[in-house]
Amino acid sequence: MNSPSIPKALALMGPTASGKTAAAIRLCRALDGEVISVDSGLVYRGMDIGTAKPSVDERQGVPHHLLDILDPAEAFSTGQFRARALELIGEIAGRGRVPVLAGGTMLYFNALFNGLADLPEADPDIRRQIDEEARHMGWQRMHQILAEVDPKAAARIHPNDPQRIQRALEVYRVSGVPISSLCEQAAQVPPPVDFIRLVLAPSSRELLHQRIAQRFQGMLEGGLVEEVERLYRRGDLDESMPSIRAVGYRQVWSYLNGQVEYPAMIQRGIIATRQFAKRQYTWLRRQATARHYISEEPNVAERMLTELAGCLR
Repeated sequence: MNSPSIPKALALMGPTASGKTAAAIRLCRALDGEVISVDSGLVYRGMDIGTAKPSVDERQGVPHHLLDILDPAEAFSTGQFRARALELIGEIAGRGRVPVLAGGTMLYFNALFNGLADLPEADPDIRRQIDEEARHMGWQRMHQILAEVDPKAAARIHPNDPQRIQRALEVYRVSGVPISSLCEQAAQVPPPVDFIRLVLAPSSRELLHQRIAQRFQGMLEGGLVEEVERLYRRGDLDESMPSIRAVGYRQVWSYLNGQVEYPAMIQRGIIATRQFAKRQYTWLRRQATARHYISEEPNVAERMLTELAGCLR
């Protein structure tokens, strides 16, 4: 049984384009809650369209945290997110309100649920070396190299996820210890929060793919290229930065620097978003204790509220 001193929080997870934002706001309005964004893109100022950042009007007076806290030139580590999110959970619960963590960055949720390993700090020289190897051999081969030194990490990391492949290889080369071993040690420490886990997802992959394509087209019509162009023209950003590596931004950046034509950029953006959603689904399937909901179900947020009755006391 959980100690009364441990705060409770809702963790609303789901793949991209599944309707988490609207559901989180509805939950907050009914439960006197505040949203903590669990999204690695929403932390950046000036990155609104491509991240589907909720507008002030959409937030409907519900307090939102971890939005617009960084310039795109800055980095925000998983450790920084975890520390700030736990701090916010304590502050919100201390006000007698309900923390509602909502988003699709599963790496962040994993850090909250399972702790964070004591990993070595980033080594710019090692990262440059890994990037250079990847340019010559490709990330598929780098994934194979990771499998040779850390098969558990390679099994969890998709071959099309260069950021996580790079980090896993970097940790091994810096410390000589597989990142999977370090993460297993961290997972033995229980989280300081009682998380009530909710998963919101479309009923089928086909429907999600339709939503992804429609949403990406809508972002383009809404000014995504112009938004990325403003970042491109600053001159102090490049595609190696976490902000520009975000899905959608990376593809438009390639179009702006002449690497791909406009139609190819659209296809790449949609495909990259689908791949991202597939990785999200893979992680969500392992959430055995979560309550699962279908996003297109009418009044799905109301059903969540009915089933949550009594859970937050």
